[in-house]
Amino acid sequence: MTSYSNFALLAILSCVIVIGSIVCGAEARARAFFVFGDSLVDSGNNNYLATTARADAPPYGIDYAPTHRPTGRFSNGYNIPDLISQKIGAESTLPYLSPELTGNKLLVGANFASAGIGILNDTGIQFVNVIRMYRQLEYFQEYQNRVSALIGASQAKSLVNESLVLITAGGNDFVNNYFLVPNSARSRQYPLPQYVKYLISEYQKLLQRLYDLGPRRILVTGTGPLGCVPSELAQRGRNGQCAPELQRAAELFNPQLEQMLLQLNRKLGKDVFIAANTGKMHNNFVSNPQQFGFVTAKVACCGQGPYNGLGLCTPLSNLCSNRGEYAFWDAFHPSEKANRLIAEEIMSGSKAYMNPMNLSTILDLDAITT
Repeated sequence: MTSYSNFALLAILSCVIVIGSIVCGAEARARAFFVFGDSLVDSGNNNYLATTARADAPPYGIDYAPTHRPTGRFSNGYNIPDLISQKIGAESTLPYLSPELTGNKLLVGANFASAGIGILNDTGIQFVNVIRMYRQLEYFQEYQNRVSALIGASQAKSLVNESLVLITAGGNDFVNNYFLVPNSARSRQYPLPQYVKYLISEYQKLLQRLYDLGPRRILVTGTGPLGCVPSELAQRGRNGQCAPELQRAAELFNPQLEQMLLQLNRKLGKDVFIAANTGKMHNNFVSNPQQFGFVTAKVACCGQGPYNGLGLCTPLSNLCSNRGEYAFWDAFHPSEKANRLIAEEIMSGSKAYMNPMNLSTILDLDAITT
């Protein structure tokens, strides 16, 4: 059993069992949180890179509290990592490349995600200078060395072992690789079902490497409804219908990802990897937006062209006045309201959404067993 860190002991001591549930005092220090992946979870690393995959100009961040200014998040406000941080009682993790990530800020965790990346190294090559997945893992190792220098190797190991991790990748391997252009190199190399199997096998290697670096609770999201985002409605859809080939890609990828994660858990003999079926979560309000308080799940709040689906959001784009009515903020990314719905399912969703357990259950179990 991992030795207790000081803050883990405080967390246990501040918890009281009430009718079978665990209530933790506000004084319990939040566990470290680490984020890996693409633009859905990038909190600003690409601001520090010479790349076109950036969200550092208005109106990005228009609803981001308290500044209402762009931060590098591909959102009108908070993204999913921010909302998970709030739910575990922590401040948002800083981008790893941020010069502010020093001293005690390191103990909160770090966000290594970079817009444009995929599982494969050749995904997103058009964005040139982004932090590919293996490089994100190298930065994580570098991060651990920095924390060891700050609090000692033993405490740093405990911090990582007891941390929570979120990783989001895969969508770009279709949108910005396989389907990027007709007859792409990858589509000539593999029929779609074989490409999906290849992606899953490569992702498994990345996740095994991440596990080897120390985390023991890793949330892994699937892809969203790739064919239903405003960008694909504008470019590939017909009469407002989702692009079928991209929908098929998501329908092949997500179940195989979940099965691979469960197989990894069986191999490890413990529930390290948690499959977050964000595709199903997102499909709920794409198929029935009014049920969730949206006016539309087809038109982006910010953009241009059909469905506001061409290009990213810029100061010259069309901009909706009520962001809460739109499931999509820009051509590719959910609005903050949609991110909140997804974060709620991550926290308390049933096994159909969170397999083998949701985040609330993880937090309760870990408070007892850490």
